Amino acid sequence: MFIVRWVLGRIILFFNFIFAPKKRQRPLAEQAKVDEVTKSIQLYQYPACPFCVKVRRTIRRQGLNIETVDAKQELHQQTLVSQGGKAMVPCLRIEENGETQWMYESSDIINYLNQRFA
Repeated sequence: MFIVRWVLGRIILFFNFIFAPKKRQRPLAEQAKVDEVTKSIQLYQYPACPFCVKVRRTIRRQGLNIETVDAKQELHQQTLVSQGGKAMVPCLRIEENGETQWMYESSDIINYLNQRFA
């Protein structure tokens, strides 16, 4: 089963690389504002997870500079569980006004990003 998942993961990454969406172009001042807001957002993800790829494609399509965190690393996985409550990816960590919000479903994350930055 591990081999099948590994092969499928590499196929997903290959096609994502080949068919990567085009980045959104914004005026420099507007992009600087967006970059400032996205400094407080992180995406906990696995590189070959299809749902994570879906979210990363939206991030690229919107031209967002959101830090991605590999949740397979023990330290990041512990942070995800202890602070977010679940060991599930993709997970968007949003820090606003001194509060931290953890968003888990890929469709919810995509809707949030599209509403916030579109």
